[in-house]
Amino acid sequence: MRTAVVRVVVDRAGTLSAGEYEEGLRRLRERGTDVVASPAERLPDRNREIELIVAGLDLADLPKHVTLCAESFRTPAEAGVVTYISRGTDDDAHGVLAAFKVAGRVVREVRGDEEVVTVTLSAADLRRVPESRLHTALEAALNCEVRIGGDRSPG
Repeated sequence: MRTAVVRVVVDRAGTLSAGEYEEGLRRLRERGTDVVASPAERLPDRNREIELIVAGLDLADLPKHVTLCAESFRTPAEAGVVTYISRGTDDDAHGVLAAFKVAGRVVREVRGDEEVVTVTLSAADLRRVPESRLHTALEAALNCEVRIGGDRSPG
């Protein structure tokens, strides 16, 4: 399961005092939310952004996380960029494949001193997906050499 970092702007207008900002963080944490945030005094007066660490994020649930922030800070909140923490696991590879809306077989091997991950896609998916973009995303997620091939089996 991939872990997402959901950035949320919690104080676009700069209306929160440092104490109100810290109180919003406390309320989020009390609700069981994993939050990464700088102390108020280290942030600009406006556009304060926090990061929620969400395991197995379904992007359809993103509004729920933004609403939770708005309720906790008692100010409008806006979704920012969503990125993913990469641990170089097969789950990370499958998460990248899912983002490209394809499924594939992932095989990890050690060849000499080098780790190589081979990803096999169906021939139809391989024709549909820009291979260079997929290759770059997989290498970034896995931090190793990646080889992509097509499944030549019928069906």
